[in-house]
Amino acid sequence: MNTNRRQSLLGLGMAVAATAGLARSAQASPEAPLAAKGAKTLEALHGHLAKAPRRRDYKSVPMILDNRDQWDAEALDAVLHYAGGPKQSWDNTDLAGPWLNVMRNSMNSQIISFKHPEFLCVSATHGSAQFALYDDVLWEKYQIGSKLLGGKPDKNSFIVLPEGASHDPANYEDAKGAFSAPGNSVATLQKRGAVFLVCHNAIWEHCQRLISMEINPDKLTIDQMCAEISNHLIPGAILTPGAVGTLVELATAGFAYTR
Repeated sequence: MNTNRRQSLLGLGMAVAATAGLARSAQASPEAPLAAKGAKTLEALHGHLAKAPRRRDYKSVPMILDNRDQWDAEALDAVLHYAGGPKQSWDNTDLAGPWLNVMRNSMNSQIISFKHPEFLCVSATHGSAQFALYDDVLWEKYQIGSKLLGGKPDKNSFIVLPEGASHDPANYEDAKGAFSAPGNSVATLQKRGAVFLVCHNAIWEHCQRLISMEINPDKLTIDQMCAEISNHLIPGAILTPGAVGTLVELATAGFAYTR
């Protein structure tokens, strides 16, 4: 298949997906079946997040968001008003760093060691770490692995659910289970109850970089490309107006800041 035809088909697929988003609440939150038993407040939060609308039909997005309908306001509000606790926010910027590992370790300590089943772990994601929250359509179309990350495959391995996630969750000492290092994936942490926030400002900056590198097969303007990327976030991700500003909101709501 030649490159032009391949990119045309990708563009068609993205258009179909965006159209589907007009008729339903797209990208609903995954459930958290690996959450601790008795975590009723956490379960209620994820039930709310699963029903909260995620707008994924953007056509054009400005550099600075100035209206609540430009981000996932209802879902973000639910996180900010979470009645359980403790609550921790992570300032995650480096895709190649240990961010998923330290989030997992924190959840293990809080939930299992300190006996806080209602613990809520939130990733305020931006920088290169945010590539983990873009779907495979974006990874392929914009060659995120090969062009932006130095030759790695154009597939988002961070959202792949490892085999260990299906092991008995009662056996939290399982060295290959969801609570161990092999469980260091966005998908596994979501199933345990973690929430991942997306930064609009990082999307805009990624678009600037793609356009400057001439990785723009549809010749989109930056506001159009930003809209396209905003329409292709992984299930459960919550779009915010900006991660750094949202961290202030999280701190005001009682979340412990961690970097």
